[in-house]
Amino acid sequence: MPPALTSITDDAKIALDNLADRASNLVNPSMRLGVTGLSRAGKTVFISSLVHNLLNGGRLPLFEAMRSGRVSQARLEQQPDDAIPRFQYEDHIDALVRERIWPDSTRAISELRVTLEYQSASGWNRMFSRGRLSIDIVDYPGEWLLDLPLLAQDYETFSRNTVDLARTGIRAELSKDWLSFASGIDIDAPADEGTARRLAESFAAYLKACKSDERSLSTLPPGRFLMPGDLEGSPALTFAPLADLPDTPAPKGSFRAMMERRYDAYKTIVVKPFFREHFARLDRQIVLIDALQAINRGPEAVQDLERALTDVLACFRPGHNSFFSSLVGRRIDKVLVAATKADHLHHESHDRLERLTGRLVDRAIERIGMAGAGIDVMAIASVRATREASVKDGSHQLPVIVGTPMAGETINGEVFDGTRQTAIFPGDLPADPEALFRQLGQPGSELPDVNVVRFRPPALDEKGGITLSVPHIRLDRAMQFLLGDRLA
Repeated sequence: MPPALTSITDDAKIALDNLADRASNLVNPSMRLGVTGLSRAGKTVFISSLVHNLLNGGRLPLFEAMRSGRVSQARLEQQPDDAIPRFQYEDHIDALVRERIWPDSTRAISELRVTLEYQSASGWNRMFSRGRLSIDIVDYPGEWLLDLPLLAQDYETFSRNTVDLARTGIRAELSKDWLSFASGIDIDAPADEGTARRLAESFAAYLKACKSDERSLSTLPPGRFLMPGDLEGSPALTFAPLADLPDTPAPKGSFRAMMERRYDAYKTIVVKPFFREHFARLDRQIVLIDALQAINRGPEAVQDLERALTDVLACFRPGHNSFFSSLVGRRIDKVLVAATKADHLHHESHDRLERLTGRLVDRAIERIGMAGAGIDVMAIASVRATREASVKDGSHQLPVIVGTPMAGETINGEVFDGTRQTAIFPGDLPADPEALFRQLGQPGSELPDVNVVRFRPPALDEKGGITLSVPHIRLDRAMQFLLGDRLA
């Protein structure tokens, strides 16, 4: 994190937290894994499937420690942070397996500890290591991560950036009511609470319209406007950007001064505690994205996803941790960007989805620099909801995927009831992602036709209880990248 985002006091508190974590690690070695992603990317499903496969000996051939039999036990334990809500793993896996419904999406931060008992692959390490690793999984909304760049922006910069973006493309229509209302406010007149509330509501309505399934835009700070929780109605969430602000200081007691003060309060009350207490303590991070949804919604959604990923990855402190540097600071030494819902494509397109995702993060990787950090890109499905088949189309065999569409899904005019399976041709992604990105800025450009259908979780044989492993695509490869070296 650039120094401008933290104060000396913040750094001192972060150092104390890290010292406490490292002291605890001497007794019980642990690793903090951050799991985040933008809306509908499948954070809850990823954590539930990862934990379920660990606890129940799932099929994980690329996760070396499990494949070789070196992991003797995996169990849930009490999390170390009593003030953070527990990730309700049992409820989520019950919804997936027994009810065959997708669990509720992430609305706040939560945590879960999984402890692995293992035998090191190195005889030398077995002499000095107790062969135990606790993985503290920290689940948080990606929208909160998009707030971190606000720490380096004053109110004028925040307003200018937000308004400039709101005046472009499809956002221009969605922001019309908010910007029209804002333009009629005398910003140097005495502050008025009713006007502030109506302006904040109009701005929040614009953000929600951008996030809707019809638009699927991703760059939407401040994140708490979309999920206010117990801060709803508070002054810290009752502000909005203003257009065309003058360079002069805001008059004392004016509407503009009130907006500035509340923006600063949002950073102090909401953003800084999240950074200091949670984000700055992470060791590794996975960022989940729904690239298929963005492609299905058009060029602006793809460009907005690229912009959001650049902002998200720029928040990380990449690099290796030495023993001494990790006592007072902590760097995220591995970051995985995973495009989810690979099961919505035939396997022939999985490598294309992976290459496209890599292209989405190229700019971000250049911006933050590798700095010793391991960054990887994968196409995964935390829970595989489909199977592959082929159908005859004339003289050709057409690759299709087969699954149970969710109730209410419509395919070629047919509405499904949530119980009947169907086969669909999912469409193709381009072999060369550069060709796709070259088209994005051109008038009338079109993206590949990808059929994005919402499928129910698969029907599984419980065999007397939820002890089976949830099917997936490349979850084991993701686990090897994020955890493998810590179990070597």
